[in-house]
Amino acid sequence: MNSETNSSTVKVMTQLTVYYDELCILCSNEMKHYKKQIGSEKILFVDINSPAFDPKKDGLDPFQVHKVMHVKKNNGEILTRVNAFMAIWEILPRYHWLHRMAKIKLIKKIMDIGYVGFATLRPFLPKRKDLCADSPYCDTKPSQPKK
Repeated sequence: MNSETNSSTVKVMTQLTVYYDELCILCSNEMKHYKKQIGSEKILFVDINSPAFDPKKDGLDPFQVHKVMHVKKNNGEILTRVNAFMAIWEILPRYHWLHRMAKIKLIKKIMDIGYVGFATLRPFLPKRKDLCADSPYCDTKPSQPKK
């Protein structure tokens, strides 16, 4: 099978592209969990800290993609925050119940408030030290000139 055929097969099977922060311990563990679920073969998981990742090529704002969760549907629609998680839950059978719950306005509002709180704190949460050596995203404080 040549790479062109393989690439086409991936595009046809992929229903959603999930952009996530592999440096964030909580985020990477959650994505590892999702990757193990039935239905995850329909999701392409992309680490936003990978040198190969180009947000502009994917139609994403380079600043915002590091602030909040993003997913892209195979029709090109980009969803963020709780809507991004709802798209994941809709694909994974184990989480269909959560997708249905999140459609209820009050519950979605509560989830969104919780997500905004998490997104605000996320830059200050522990990072995966094994991946931080070459990443500018590990430092939560402004860079200081070296003496």
